[in-house]
Amino acid sequence: MKPDFETTWKSPSNIALVKYWGKHGAQLPNNASLSLTLKNAHTITTLKAYRLHSGLQVKYLFEEEHRPDFEAKVKRYIETLRNEMPFIDEYALEIQSRNSFPHSAGIASSASSMSALALCLVSLEYALQRNPTHTPAFFNRASFIARLGSGSASRSVFGQWATWGKIDGLPQTSDIYASPLRVKNAPLFQQMRDAVLLVSSSPKKVSSSMGHSLMNVHPFASARYRQANENLQALMFSMQVGDFETFASIVENEALTLHSLLMTSSDDGLLLKPGSLQLLEEIRQFREQTGARVCFTLDAGPNIHLLYPESEKEIVHGFIRDSLLGHCENQQWIDDEMGIGPEQIEPKRK
Repeated sequence: MKPDFETTWKSPSNIALVKYWGKHGAQLPNNASLSLTLKNAHTITTLKAYRLHSGLQVKYLFEEEHRPDFEAKVKRYIETLRNEMPFIDEYALEIQSRNSFPHSAGIASSASSMSALALCLVSLEYALQRNPTHTPAFFNRASFIARLGSGSASRSVFGQWATWGKIDGLPQTSDIYASPLRVKNAPLFQQMRDAVLLVSSSPKKVSSSMGHSLMNVHPFASARYRQANENLQALMFSMQVGDFETFASIVENEALTLHSLLMTSSDDGLLLKPGSLQLLEEIRQFREQTGARVCFTLDAGPNIHLLYPESEKEIVHGFIRDSLLGHCENQQWIDDEMGIGPEQIEPKRK
């Protein structure tokens, strides 16, 4: 049966440099965050909608396989959107999704998958309202809908550098949806790269959702939120003036603060592996010895994101091959770079 509506979106993952950690209300951040949108790590999601009158139905395929666990999660998320999108109760939704990266690769699959799904759902909404898509209002709406499924997904709706959370001095920023960073950065920060060093693919014991909830009772929470906002202002200034030394110091401080909060939140919060620590030490030694503009960050897991400007690509790739792969699981790493954001994919003509 031909669907009444069909669309496909490719949406990227992102890596936060100033971390959002701790939330309140309906997925609202306790501090503002800033992220680098990736290019090669993405999710492609197709939504087919069939008009019904018997209530919402959801069928979900991941990598062309029916995954009841993923389907249940996606259906719960869509059900929470009924107040925002009451039309969804009139449709049977068929969702097909696939990632360009392994699910356990240390890349935020929730950011890419939830943003891709949100873009599909808002495309359906705008089609029903006969509103034009690919407008600022459309992407703000998609970021808002994505946020309700995954906070970090709100930032994946925008390319290059994105912020989420109200920031002093930037009137376009909001807790409700993310925003592209509308400041002029130095050339050094206009084309960044990210090498993801895969230390371990084992499931982590503390999920991001659990980690956020643990911040509600963490004794250092209020100090952390002040620190994050101060770091964000300093980081943005370093990017505008081309100060990589300050940029690296703040980015690495943010990564280690995140893991300090995890370790002091739960007995299972020690997510770093011996290989993770060895990589951090070698990266800092390499930077000190060579003067290369390179630094690290981490998400809530053991894998390392190695950040560097495009101009350092040759020396950094040599460093990875010669010194770092021995600390990676099966010598695996992912070569990625700054991306321009989501892309709507036109259906193939038969």
